[in-house]
Amino acid sequence: MSDAARLRLFQLVSPALPVGAFSYSEGLEVLVQRQVITSSDALHNWLLAELQRGSVSVETAALAPLHRCWSCWCNGDLQAGQQLLDLDGWLLAQREAAELRSQQRQMGGSLLQLMADLGWPQPHGEAASASVAWPAAFAWAGLCLEIEPQALAEAYLYGWVASQVSAAVRLLPLGPTQGQQLQLQLSAVIAARAQDLTTVDPRRIWSGGVGASLAQLSHAELYSRLFRS
Repeated sequence: MSDAARLRLFQLVSPALPVGAFSYSEGLEVLVQRQVITSSDALHNWLLAELQRGSVSVETAALAPLHRCWSCWCNGDLQAGQQLLDLDGWLLAQREAAELRSQQRQMGGSLLQLMADLGWPQPHGEAASASVAWPAAFAWAGLCLEIEPQALAEAYLYGWVASQVSAAVRLLPLGPTQGQQLQLQLSAVIAARAQDLTTVDPRRIWSGGVGASLAQLSHAELYSRLFRS
């Protein structure tokens, strides 16, 4: 990857990326309120389990085929466009909670709009691809910014962990330094998972994040909440 592409990759995982990630906890708020997660160690174990067996792994595995579909679609292959939309819809269906599906659509739409504003409109008109969710939009950004699939997978996992840690700092007695320690501790796992998932067919792996799914489904029932999911 070129130096310029590496800098563009940093931009893609920047907290300043205007996609609204800061407003979501993806069920973490429920786990904290129920005292399932009450400490840095508990948060570490939960993040590790999600990286190894959660929905984020399935989405990460989908980035490389989504990236290829976008590339072929740009070159006029309309069948690739349909394959992309089919995979996008399949990924969205893996998210049981309506709040999570809404999050995926909102963040995906925001990233697509940002890329269009930066000079990379979606192929074949906005109406053809405006409904894609976050993983497909992330793959499109990777193609536009000339980021190779494995680096894109690392960025996707890194950004997910960073968002969860950011939410935890606001929910737990967890300081920013402890949050950074967690991010650093998980860096080797992120790199290894990205390498493994880049060559895996997403439809041949599974998510075991049942606890996370139940927490996400319960979020809408919270009496008071800070986050949208």
